Amino acid sequence: MSASTEEPDMLAFDSAPPPPHEESVKNAPYGNESYLSLVWRRLRRSWTGMMGLILVGLLLLMAVFADFFAPMDPKATDVGFAPPQVVSFRDKDGNFAFPPRVYALGESEELDPVTFQPIVGPDYNHPRMLGFFVRGAQYNLLGLFPADRHFFGSVDGQPVHFLGTDKFGRDILSRAIVGSRISLMIALTVVFIVTIVGTTVGMVSGYFGGTFDVWVQRFVEIVLAFPQLPLYLALTSLIPVTAPTNVFLAFVIVVMSALGWAQMSREVRGKTLALARIDYVRAATAVGATDRRIIFQHIFPNVMSHVIVAVTLQIPNVVLLESFLGFLGFAVKPPLISWGLMLQDTANYSVIGTYPWILSPVGFVLVTVFAFNALGDGLRDAVDPY
Repeated sequence: MSASTEEPDMLAFDSAPPPPHEESVKNAPYGNESYLSLVWRRLRRSWTGMMGLILVGLLLLMAVFADFFAPMDPKATDVGFAPPQVVSFRDKDGNFAFPPRVYALGESEELDPVTFQPIVGPDYNHPRMLGFFVRGAQYNLLGLFPADRHFFGSVDGQPVHFLGTDKFGRDILSRAIVGSRISLMIALTVVFIVTIVGTTVGMVSGYFGGTFDVWVQRFVEIVLAFPQLPLYLALTSLIPVTAPTNVFLAFVIVVMSALGWAQMSREVRGKTLALARIDYVRAATAVGATDRRIIFQHIFPNVMSHVIVAVTLQIPNVVLLESFLGFLGFAVKPPLISWGLMLQDTANYSVIGTYPWILSPVGFVLVTVFAFNALGDGLRDAVDPY
């Protein structure tokens, strides 16, 4: 009887389902995702973050291959303050026509009955056909390879002005595309220097603490206490007018970096103060790890998420600052081109009222600020563990 009573228990034990196999755990959805995979999965759920990422990628691509995307030579001159030429799919009779074309302004044989001047209007008899990968002005691709292909433009090489021209007859769209290279280069370089200096100072100050931290923070507070805009104008005005363009540009980058690292260091210091008291940092100290190893191997990876978000939110501020200083004439000098320098033509209200298309570079600035802000907001939500 005892054997018979034990038999069902043995059968029940043998028929129990086996434990899950390691391979099934490995192939389970989101089973072994890394931190970067989790961040990417969260970022893909944010449509604003993905829109910002796509726009940032397009802006960087446009800046790197600016000469290819610019339909014309940004230094070539034509008719001053010519209005934008509208792309049309209609011929002179109003019928659908392909490929698309633009009609330049021309003088007709008819005279204005009041001024007795030739009536200026679209020249429908000489359309300028448009196309992709057309031949145009010569340039060096990436500064190395001679080329003359442009992404879009006139098929026969005639000038086209999709956003009009400035007072010297230079194509605004081409200058804005080429100017993105200088504006984004200044922003990325300044933010890179600010990130390196601010992150290092913040981590070292927060980790060591004590008297060293007190003196460092007093210096940071002095830097933050300066009124930045008057200081920018005062420092950039020290550059001689005859200074080379590269020297002028380097000095502007140094000034922006010298006044921008303090806020980053204050934020990183606050994160470091919290991380320095976590158990794994104390354990590393107990086993004899050096301060350098603890800072760069244990604390630095944990503040990177905050630094990345801060960088994406800092770049729009630098772009706006460069545009403002360029508008005042303190950022970039000709022959270089930047969005701020192009906006100098808008200083006169009467000019804006008569030629409103010269405000076109503002659109590039707004798109850049929106793109990096949207990407920063998406990253901030993606890297937040809570």
